[in-house]
Amino acid sequence: MLEVARLNVDFDGRPAVRDVSLSLSRGEVLGLVGESGSGKSATALAVLGLLPDNATVQGSVRLDGQELVGAGERELTRIRGSRVAMVFQDPLSAFTPVHRVGDQIAEAVRAHQGVSRERARERAAELLDLVGIPASRVRAFPHEFSGGMRQRAMIAMAMANEPDVILADEPTTALDVTIQAQVLDVLRTAQRETGAAVLLVSHDLGVIAGMADRVAVMYEGEVVESGTAVEVFGRPREPYTRKLLGAVPRLDDARPRAELPDSEPVLRVRGLTKTFPLLKGSAFKRRVGSVYAVDGVDLDIRRGETLALVGESGSGKSTTLFELLELAAPEGGSVELFGQRLGSLRKAESKALRRRVQIVFQDPMASLDPRMPVGDIIAEPLRTQGFDRATAARRVPELLTRVGLDPAHAERFPHEFSGGQRQRIGIARALSVEPELLVLDEPVSALDVSVQAGVLDLLDRLKAELGLAYLFVSHDLSVVRHIADRVSVVYLGRTVESGPVEEVFERPRHPYTQALLSAVPLPDPERERERRRTRILLAGDPPSPTQRYDGCRFRARCPLYASLAEEERKRCAHDVPVLDGDGAACHFPRVREVI
Repeated sequence: MLEVARLNVDFDGRPAVRDVSLSLSRGEVLGLVGESGSGKSATALAVLGLLPDNATVQGSVRLDGQELVGAGERELTRIRGSRVAMVFQDPLSAFTPVHRVGDQIAEAVRAHQGVSRERARERAAELLDLVGIPASRVRAFPHEFSGGMRQRAMIAMAMANEPDVILADEPTTALDVTIQAQVLDVLRTAQRETGAAVLLVSHDLGVIAGMADRVAVMYEGEVVESGTAVEVFGRPREPYTRKLLGAVPRLDDARPRAELPDSEPVLRVRGLTKTFPLLKGSAFKRRVGSVYAVDGVDLDIRRGETLALVGESGSGKSTTLFELLELAAPEGGSVELFGQRLGSLRKAESKALRRRVQIVFQDPMASLDPRMPVGDIIAEPLRTQGFDRATAARRVPELLTRVGLDPAHAERFPHEFSGGQRQRIGIARALSVEPELLVLDEPVSALDVSVQAGVLDLLDRLKAELGLAYLFVSHDLSVVRHIADRVSVVYLGRTVESGPVEEVFERPRHPYTQALLSAVPLPDPERERERRRTRILLAGDPPSPTQRYDGCRFRARCPLYASLAEEERKRCAHDVPVLDGDGAACHFPRVREVI
C-alpha cells in the first residue's frame, strides 16, 4: 500500500533522513522507533509533503503505485485526509481553536465526500461516539476537551474518510498512562473500522510492542534494523537496538533493594490540603468557585529512602511538592520536615531548613538561567546561603565531576549542553548546599530512554554515596519500579494507596492503582499482543477538581463499583475511605495481580 524507497531529507543542507526504505501493507502496523533527532517524524511528514519550505526531499514515496514525491499541491490535497490521514503529536495545535470540534470533523468529511452539511455533522457525531466521546460534545471547542479527548477527536477525524494509510506521529507522548491506553484502544478501533495500514511513530517501546506487526529502528537518519516485532524485541541484531532495549526500565523487572535502617522520617505529611480560587472575567476577575488541588495527602520519607508520588495529571502531585517547599504553614493538615513543624519557624530556622531540602525540576532548560555560565548557576545556591567565593569556586569542579561532567566546561552556557547534561547540571546545583532531602519533579520525563537511564543511574549512585532521601514525582511507573523504595498513589488530590514498591506493584489493592499498572505497556510483543496481561480501561477522564465530592471520588470510574450490592454502593457514595492498615483507601479492597 505504501512504499518508501531511498528517501533523503535535508534541512538547509543538513541531512535529517538518509536513504530510508520502508514498505507498509494493507492492515499492517509498522512501528518507527528511535531517539529524538533520529529522523522518525521527518520521515512520516515527508510522505504527505508536510515538511517546511527549507526541507529538500529526494527519493520515492509510492501510495498504491502512485508517486507522491514531486506531486503538485492540488494532488496532495486530494490525497491528504482521504487516502492518507495524519494523527499529529499535539492535537491542541492541530485543531483550529476558534472552530467547534464537530465542525472541523464535518469539514474533513465534506472536503472529500459529496454530502450535505447536515449529513457531515451527523457523521461527525457518529465518529466521536465511535471513539468514546458523547455526541453531545460535538459543539465543543478544542480547549474544552482534555488532552486525551482531543487526541481521540483527532483520530476520529483521521477515520472520517476511511483512509488507506494512517500516519500516527507520537500520538500518546504527552498523555497519562490511563488516557494513553484509551487512545491506543481507539487507534486499534480506527484500524479495524477502516482496514487501514498504520505507520506508528513513537519513542515508547512498550507502545510499539503492543501495536506493531513490524518494527524499523532509526538512528541518525538511517534505518539500522527492521523486522517483525517479535524478532526485533526478542533477538535484536544491531548494537544500537540492544542498547535502546537495554535502557528501557521495565514494570515487571523487580530488583533487590537494600534494607533501610528504621529511623525517624525526614518528612511527615498528614492530611495536606491546598485550594486555589477559581476566577472568571477578563478585566475584572471575580471568584466563582474553588479548585481543590490537594485534598488529603499523607507522606512519610525516611533517611536514605526514595518515595515515589504517582498519579494522573491534575492529581495534585506537583502542588504537593510546592506546598512542601514553601516552608510555610499549610492551608490544612500538618507538615513536619526534619522534626520541625512548618508554620512555627523563625526566619533563621526557615533559611537553615531550606538548605536541607532542594529541588530538581522537570524541564532543565527552563530552570537554568540562559545568561549565566553553568559554574555560576551551580554556585548561586552557595552564595545565597552565605558561603564565600573561595568555597564556591572549590565546590563547582567537585560537583561537576560528581555528576559526570567535565569541570573544564564550567564557563559554558546551558544551551551548549544536551538535555541529559542540562539535567545533570540541575542535579549538581541542587547538591551544592549538601541537602539531605532531594525533591525530583518528573526529572527524566523529557529525556530519551538511553539518556534517562544514565540520569537514573546517577541518582541511584548519589543516594548511596551521600545518604540522600528522595521525593520522586513521576507518571512513568516503569521508572518508579526502578528507582523507588516505596510508592504513594494520589487520585484527585488524595492518597489512595501507599506501601513498599514491590508490594504495591505485585499485589495492588486499590482499583485505581490496578488500572494504572495494567495500562503501562511492556516492551514485550508476545505478552502485549497476545493479551497475556489484564488490561483495565478506565472510563473517561479524571473528574474536575473544582467540585467537592462526597464519598469515594473514584467511584464514577471504578470498575468494581457497578458490581457492588446496593448497600455497598451507598457506602461508596457517602463515606470517604481512609488508608487502612495495609495502605489502601478503599471500602472494598481486593488484591489483583495485573503486571
